[in-house]
Amino acid sequence: MNAAPEIFVHADGDTLAKAAAARIVTGVADALSARGRAHVVLTGGGIGTRVLAGLAAEPAREAIDWRTVDFWWGDERFEPAGHPDRNETGARKALLDVLDVSPARVHLMRGPDGPDGDDPDASAARYAAELARAAPEGSGVPAFDILMLGIGPEGHVASLFPDQPAVRDERPVVAVRDSPKPPPTRISLTFGAITAAREVWVLASGEEKAEAVASAAAGTPRETLPAAGARGTERTLFLVDEAAAAKIR
Repeated sequence: MNAAPEIFVHADGDTLAKAAAARIVTGVADALSARGRAHVVLTGGGIGTRVLAGLAAEPAREAIDWRTVDFWWGDERFEPAGHPDRNETGARKALLDVLDVSPARVHLMRGPDGPDGDDPDASAARYAAELARAAPEGSGVPAFDILMLGIGPEGHVASLFPDQPAVRDERPVVAVRDSPKPPPTRISLTFGAITAAREVWVLASGEEKAEAVASAAAGTPRETLPAAGARGTERTLFLVDEAAAAKIR
């Protein structure tokens, strides 16, 4: 059974980013205390990258041994390393190049310059195998301690778009082709991986997200509004600013 959404409204995007960054520090510290290891799933986009920059600037982050943290991605654009469209590129600049992380624990969704070349299906299968190696016995994916997701105005999360095949795919990771939002080819976690997370955080800033946030929090079918299926096993947090929360009833 997955957790019902809890909604936290912040004055603006900057305040939201700082608050989410502080939550990451607390969540990672709790996970390390309980299990000696933490799994965090990063997201891109405007607010996602601002949260990572906020974490880099958070003084309390110095209390964490970041080399014991595994970093994953919810989705990635199928572009070569360093490409400005890649979520990894933004995350490295905002956070990962600042922290003392273990390179072996930064788990990349590889692009066409990776070991599988121009084959996003093989790259997705490789990522699924990497998840399985880090998963507890009997599970195909880790129980992520924090899984962050942005939300699109039409309600997509990761690269799961309304009424697209990936929404119904039962594999933990899939290649996405003909994405409604460029670039067209991507790799994404599916709901099988997302809903295994202990905590899922949906981040939203701006009035253009308000309708999608309200519908997702209310529980619209995930096939037509994927963000409605973003639920954690222990907690589901909608971390939003006032503009994005405007239509929540």
